[in-house]
Amino acid sequence: MREVSSAYTVSIHYDRRLYRQDIAGSIAHARMLAKQGIIAEGDLSAIEQGLVEIREEIEDGSFVWRAELEDIHMNVERRLHEKIGDVAGRLHTARSRNDQVALDVRMFTKDAIGDILGGIHDLRAALAGQAEANADVVMPGYTHVQRAQPVLFSHHMLAYFEMLGRDAERFRQAYRRADVLPLGSGALAGLPYPIDREFVARELGFGSISRNSMDAVADRDFLLDFQAASAICMMHLSRLAEEMVLWSSDEFAFIRLSDEFTTGSSIMPQKRNPDFAELARGKTGRVYGGLMALLTLLKGLPLTYNRDMQEDKEGFFDTFDTLLNTVAIFAEMLATMSVNAGRMREAAQGGYMLATDIADYLVERGMPFREAHGVVARLSEYAVERGVQFEQLTLEEYRGFSSLFGEDALSISVDSSVAARDVPGGTAFGRVRQAIVEARAELEAENER
Repeated sequence: MREVSSAYTVSIHYDRRLYRQDIAGSIAHARMLAKQGIIAEGDLSAIEQGLVEIREEIEDGSFVWRAELEDIHMNVERRLHEKIGDVAGRLHTARSRNDQVALDVRMFTKDAIGDILGGIHDLRAALAGQAEANADVVMPGYTHVQRAQPVLFSHHMLAYFEMLGRDAERFRQAYRRADVLPLGSGALAGLPYPIDREFVARELGFGSISRNSMDAVADRDFLLDFQAASAICMMHLSRLAEEMVLWSSDEFAFIRLSDEFTTGSSIMPQKRNPDFAELARGKTGRVYGGLMALLTLLKGLPLTYNRDMQEDKEGFFDTFDTLLNTVAIFAEMLATMSVNAGRMREAAQGGYMLATDIADYLVERGMPFREAHGVVARLSEYAVERGVQFEQLTLEEYRGFSSLFGEDALSISVDSSVAARDVPGGTAFGRVRQAIVEARAELEAENER
């Protein structure tokens, strides 16, 4: 039982990932202490050199992690004492583990967001690339997973480009809220030393310092921002994954995924299972779980720090790893995906998807839309009963339902349907080509930031 109880509080097996941030924060803190005359310059030199060497030991694998020291902070501090002696004890002057861990996690979050934004950028570039390569490919648009109206495949790809653009903005907002220095708050009440928090903020690249010491050590809203943005992003990726699963099936046959992103069956040699897309759908649930776990963790905590908050990191790290891997895989999977333009057009020409265009034709000639809707509903039933598409009907058959139909009604097609949606945000050929240009410009502007 003693071994179990001792291990219960240990976090080093996961919070060791914070070593870069922990060491960088400690170096900045030591520099501030020396600048303010709280420790001697000689102490600073020994502390900084020792911390740099510890970082090198961790990165080359020679550092010995000690579970009995529980966390990253005490492991580094103990090793520093072994290297430089009692001077190491001066490092924790004007600092608590409460504001230290808050600093480390904020720094890791900022780094993580930078990585995620880079991955989202690459995925959006892959979507824009598919849109550009297949700019004029017509496909069925769907509602209720039923064929609805013809759209451009490029328009469909750019819909996900827009979704991921909103995801990027949510992460940028999360970054701004994480970009607040908590160090200098102490355990909860501030510190009785002449510290310079603005100096530390500049050293570590923070945009501002926290305004309330109690909030600073108790706040994990920035992690909730990250988890929420990740959950929404994974939801978008899961929707795209579902479409890729459907489109790559024989029933649709709209796309073919690269062999790198499909697997075979153990007994059916003909199978090409879209396992990567399916796994992305499944992994979305674990990211949702990370968000719910953190919300539940925080909901009953009084101010300020409580040990419960040690549980904020495992789900966060898992969410970060899951999302970063997923966006990277999707970027490559989209870039190597081939499009069956002929099959898409064939599907767009079936399913009586020109019904709305035919109704609009009657409206343009003075018929109220509701009446036109009824006329085309009866025309559709007539075509279905005879097993023909609208394009196969004669003018006489059209005029049997309304005298407003003229010879030009026979020229209504999937291309004319797409071209007619010539409004901002519509699927018309020219509008989508312009949207592709704008997407490329947006990506280029992000590269220049």
